[in-house]
Amino acid sequence: MTEVLQVCKSFLQSKMVTQLYVIDNSAIDQISSKLKFDNRIIYMHFPGNLGYGKAHNVAMRETMNSSDYHVVLNPDLLFDRKCLESLGNFMEENTHVGLVMPKIIYPDGRIQYLCKNNPTPYILLARRFMKGLGQKRMEESLYFFENKDKDYEKPMFHIPFLSGCFMFLRCSTLQQAGLFDERIFMYTEDADLSRRILQIAETAYFPEAVVVHDFKGGVHKSTLLTWYGFRSSLYYFNKWGWRNKIDREVVQ
Repeated sequence: MTEVLQVCKSFLQSKMVTQLYVIDNSAIDQISSKLKFDNRIIYMHFPGNLGYGKAHNVAMRETMNSSDYHVVLNPDLLFDRKCLESLGNFMEENTHVGLVMPKIIYPDGRIQYLCKNNPTPYILLARRFMKGLGQKRMEESLYFFENKDKDYEKPMFHIPFLSGCFMFLRCSTLQQAGLFDERIFMYTEDADLSRRILQIAETAYFPEAVVVHDFKGGVHKSTLLTWYGFRSSLYYFNKWGWRNKIDREVVQ
């Protein structure tokens, strides 16, 4: 609950924000009474886990025809008022961009390398299972996958895969590309949406806006989440093909 309140307060600092949808998939409502501090908050309770993409789509359908922008947020984020305003200004100046992501850092200040190329079956399996054995090859593959040869202190464009933890989206682009694929329950839904957006608009990374992400890496610790990840990956590769295709080169 504390994380949800923190990210709500971070988001609502900006005067750009007209509405904030909180989609609650828990069995019982334990937070709505805590969210009455701002009338821009719209609380919606669905007892039973809808899945990451489907839950976010509830809010997207409410906003995509009435707002210029929509922001997808994880609950484990913190940022200041300037973050949203910087991203909004960036989008106003770069009308060809349909999706932008800020710099994402850990609480200790380390960068999270989230400007990725399209995933491959090897990458997704290696990140979960190949600890120790094959470590060097895995690290070399991750270096390319996460574009670590690029300067994360500078803007980037043409990024095939941007993380769903924070997505600043142009609503007119969503109207063309579609929302999250609801057949993906959890994991790879952001890779799928990024890829569809890049077919009709640009994607971008803008490091002047900074977000703290207290990433826990749940998929690596839970058998159930590992199963969700496997099932989603299977669907993703059946949809897009089992060989990696980089739609465009990441450029700075």
